[in-house]
Amino acid sequence: MGEAVDDVYVTNGSNGWANHPMNGLEKCEWFEEEVDENLKLCYALNSVLHRGSSSYQDIALLDTKHFGKALVIDGKMQSTEMDEFIYHECLTHPALLFHPNPKTVFIMGGGEGSAAREVLKHKSIQCVVMCDIDQEVVDFCRRYLTANYNAFASDKLCLVINDAKAELEKRQEKYDVIIGDLSDPVEGGPCYQLYTKSFYENVVKPKLNYRGIFVTQAGPAGVFTHKEVFTSIHNTLKQVFTYVKAYTAHIPSFVDTWGWIMASDHPFSLNAEEIDQRITDRIKGELLYLNGDSLISATTMNKAVQESLAKETHVYTEDNARFIYGHGIG
Repeated sequence: MGEAVDDVYVTNGSNGWANHPMNGLEKCEWFEEEVDENLKLCYALNSVLHRGSSSYQDIALLDTKHFGKALVIDGKMQSTEMDEFIYHECLTHPALLFHPNPKTVFIMGGGEGSAAREVLKHKSIQCVVMCDIDQEVVDFCRRYLTANYNAFASDKLCLVINDAKAELEKRQEKYDVIIGDLSDPVEGGPCYQLYTKSFYENVVKPKLNYRGIFVTQAGPAGVFTHKEVFTSIHNTLKQVFTYVKAYTAHIPSFVDTWGWIMASDHPFSLNAEEIDQRITDRIKGELLYLNGDSLISATTMNKAVQESLAKETHVYTEDNARFIYGHGIG
């Protein structure tokens, strides 16, 4: 159990305040994320807006001094008000821009609404299905994350509370783009099976339309962290799709480089000028992070990551998964 020292709440155990008494939250001025056994990140807080446990995961919505409102799941920072646009632009727009004419999108996870917000900027979109397993996450993000009010209110958004695998399996329709806006694969958490070869092969790929594209967040991709899950997810998708494209960006609140991976049976062949033209023609409003040059450069890995991607042999299966440090409760 932690102790209060000069009004700063100090922990000595698991991620954040997992062992803190609820009545001690008003004293908590820092949130600690345990990145590894010997490494923690600390975020100064204004307040704790919400904290609890659903049937699937521990959830917190924090008001941080540096990054604004922050969503934390299973003790790990998921996104912050200050820089979530980097993550969500990278997650959604590359696949939508490389697709010749995206009309239908299925988002796995995405309960905070930010991925749906970015998808709905594309003029061609007719329907976005957002399927999140956790009603509590959706409810408090809908209440507190004001930037996503319009996305939640859009008549193009179909919000479903269900397991994404079960929902995709039962649906008859196919989609132009399927997006994996999932929590990291942590041991005991609800998401790791959505990174497996069998899921990509038997559920995702059959639900893509002709020229369809799948994209997923793929965990940390820094020089020291890319071997945790990034290279494995990349190699797993290579077993299922003909063309697989990895790309990365630095996320300040994560204090690391982050990775995403697109996969399709059709090549990703646009150049920077063509991407910029599609942004101009297709997107309502202005992107804050991505343009043609930055997207093309994001697909260039440093030497260490490039070599690891080429040498990776691990394939994600239900019985042979890799996990990010930490534990879920699902």
